[in-house]
Amino acid sequence: MPLRLFNSLTRRLEAFVPLDPACPTMYLCGPTVYNYVHIGNARGPVVFGVLAALLRRRHGDLRYARNITDVDDKINAAARAAGVPIATITDRFAAAYREDMAALGVDGAFKPDLEPAATAHIAQMTAMIERLVASGHAYEADGHVLFAVDTFEGYGKLSRRDPDEMLAGARVEVAPYKRNSGDFVLWKPSGDDLPGWASPWGRGRPGWHIECSAMAAAHLGETIDIHAGGVDLQFPHHENEVAQSECAHGGRIFARTWLHNGMLTLSGTKMSKSLGNIEKVHDLVRAHPPEALRYALLSAHYRQPLDWSDALIEQSVRTLDRLYGTLRDLADVEADVVIPAEVDAALDDDLNTPAALAEVARIAGEARRAESAGERQQLKSELLGAGLALGLLQQSPQAWFARGASGEGDERIQALIDERAAAKQARDFARADAIRDQLAAEGILLEDTAQGVRWKRA
Repeated sequence: MPLRLFNSLTRRLEAFVPLDPACPTMYLCGPTVYNYVHIGNARGPVVFGVLAALLRRRHGDLRYARNITDVDDKINAAARAAGVPIATITDRFAAAYREDMAALGVDGAFKPDLEPAATAHIAQMTAMIERLVASGHAYEADGHVLFAVDTFEGYGKLSRRDPDEMLAGARVEVAPYKRNSGDFVLWKPSGDDLPGWASPWGRGRPGWHIECSAMAAAHLGETIDIHAGGVDLQFPHHENEVAQSECAHGGRIFARTWLHNGMLTLSGTKMSKSLGNIEKVHDLVRAHPPEALRYALLSAHYRQPLDWSDALIEQSVRTLDRLYGTLRDLADVEADVVIPAEVDAALDDDLNTPAALAEVARIAGEARRAESAGERQQLKSELLGAGLALGLLQQSPQAWFARGASGEGDERIQALIDERAAAKQARDFARADAIRDQLAAEGILLEDTAQGVRWKRA
């Protein structure tokens, strides 16, 4: 099937996305590791991880990089406040980020192959800056090196902004050493109280924008197939990446396709640390089933905003309850995993995960109504395959419904359920109702089915 993605650069759905036939390449802007990330930061890794898995199935290989920004003024401030080196902060929160993404299912086929860290690529950054200075696209001033935006004719082509209006209204610090208010920093000096590295311009540290360009070139080449990230990064970060990369590489296109995911909101307001209205992934994966959080992140099209709420999480839990309940009903059916063509078609159509989830629901509904052994086997195979494509339904129904429980707790619950069954058999309905109420008070819900009593945690 042809892969159709909405290319932010061309503002259209591409009927065919040009990819390196030997090994496609994809780059995702990763976190700045000075604290736990919020759930909005997880949308890109989850959604674009689904794309990575699709490309791996389709092409057999993929070089997928997601960077770690481990030198930044926010990191410096956190380290100074804690009285520790920056590596103490970045090592801690990079490890927490990996752990939290793995909990959300960003693992295996959904996981990047490469995780370059900025501090490990200082040499590549300084070399790129030197090329920009030598070619007249950057200049040194007052210990800083800045990119001269008026030397790049295509500046603004990604974000579709008029350069004159964009630079006039740019919310940037207008430093006296800048030739143009929109010129951005490639290298800045570091005092003794800040981390720094030797460079042709003195001891200093890189600007944020140059980091991704240098790391992408080092690991994926001068032109990459797909560059992804949040829409809030489109300007100025991605716009600046395009400018410095294409100027440093003799005009070669930096990224053939740009994908931007929409923002998460809380009650319609953008989620951000500056507003204090964030939900940290580290807390959410401990308070809710991580698979339900993943389902919620996939429930809206990636280019659209997604309003995050407890109701969305609860709806996702209930949906997974039904899906895992269907698999539990099919426990006696032997099945192979087969990704349905309809699911692949939905993902080929600009990563339409809501349409893919609708297919999951349709398959599950047909499986619940199926009567013949052949139908049940086929539909279970498709349900497992549809889940595999999205990173869902890969644990056993028993594990899903017993989440958060110990084995001893399960045995006690089952003993009460057996006692309730015996009470009903003896027509002691008062005792049977009392057991149901006791379990309900503990958050254990009972379901009487033709196959017997089943239970789950609320």
